[in-house]
Amino acid sequence: MSVRNAAQRSTAVANEGVPTSDDVEPLLRVRGLAKHFPVRSGLRGRGLVRAVDGLDFDVRAGETLGLVGESGCGKTTTGRMLVRLLEPTAGTIEFEGRDITHAGRRELRPLRQDLQIIFQDPYASLNPRHTVGRIVAMPLQVNGIEPAGGIKARVQELLETVGLNPEHYNRYPHEFSGGQRQRIGIARALALRPKLIVADEPVSALDVSIQAQVINLLRDLQRDLGLAFVFIAHDLAVVRHFCQRVAVMYLGKIVEIGDRADIYERPQHPYTRALLSAIPDVTQLGPGGRIRLTGDVPTPLEPPSGCRFRTRCWKARDVCATEDPALVSRDGGAQATACHFPESGPVTGDAAAAGGDATAVGAAADETVEEVAK
Repeated sequence: MSVRNAAQRSTAVANEGVPTSDDVEPLLRVRGLAKHFPVRSGLRGRGLVRAVDGLDFDVRAGETLGLVGESGCGKTTTGRMLVRLLEPTAGTIEFEGRDITHAGRRELRPLRQDLQIIFQDPYASLNPRHTVGRIVAMPLQVNGIEPAGGIKARVQELLETVGLNPEHYNRYPHEFSGGQRQRIGIARALALRPKLIVADEPVSALDVSIQAQVINLLRDLQRDLGLAFVFIAHDLAVVRHFCQRVAVMYLGKIVEIGDRADIYERPQHPYTRALLSAIPDVTQLGPGGRIRLTGDVPTPLEPPSGCRFRTRCWKARDVCATEDPALVSRDGGAQATACHFPESGPVTGDAAAAGGDATAVGAAADETVEEVAK
């Protein structure tokens, strides 16, 4: 099977059971979501860290939205706000048409059954003093749910669902490997049969051989249970394999959002192109169309005026410093880009021309993108 055919087959499998109609009411609707953290020096405030600064996106039932971007761009903060572990500074979060942006603890309790999170670190997210059975059973006990057959039977069923031995009910977290601990975290998230799960880099702390097993497990659970995911990750190959739609974040904002095929094959934002060009290509000894961005990501304490990517962008002009580009569709399609001078056409080495704060070298990069589907 060719690489291109493998990619098409992977796309078809991942889209099974996902609603395709744009008329379907979104399960989760986010508008203008922001989170600012105050910075103090002694008793005086020094300013605000704009970790997340105005996000707009929807997630439909059974769909997976991937959030990608550099470390510190606000992905994890966004995920924690979605499940209300952090209080938003501004904006709205609607779940099934209900505004939960500032819902209190009593209002959130019934929603916890539908909104769950899988944490990044499988070592720190499990209480070492509790047995696996107690960890997985706790969501049921806190919400006063008594499943048919009892809590123990339900917990053992969940352990078997995620590929663990039900007889290990009384073992402690330290007796399991990293991959097994992450499976325990997944079982805990599934205990209440949620409709939406925020997966915060669920495989980044695992060995590569274990990553594939966990991702395949999540895909099977999504197909069987109709789950929706907000999938936060650095690994673009994992995101392409698992997510139907992708949102690219930079310095607290979404700079591009669209279907997987559009983002990976026809990216419009220069930052998205730079991210895709960084995917390793073992078929070439040279750089292979790599776009090298110079300088560091600006501090969210004092973000640049206008477009936040302009200090590292090779297409920046005067207007980029004075006007913040809106996240809008440039061709009337589902793909939206926040750029005054969006790219056009498929990913190729010559399309990523060098200039300003970036350099591009080598041949076409579309083969690099195709390698992700292997």
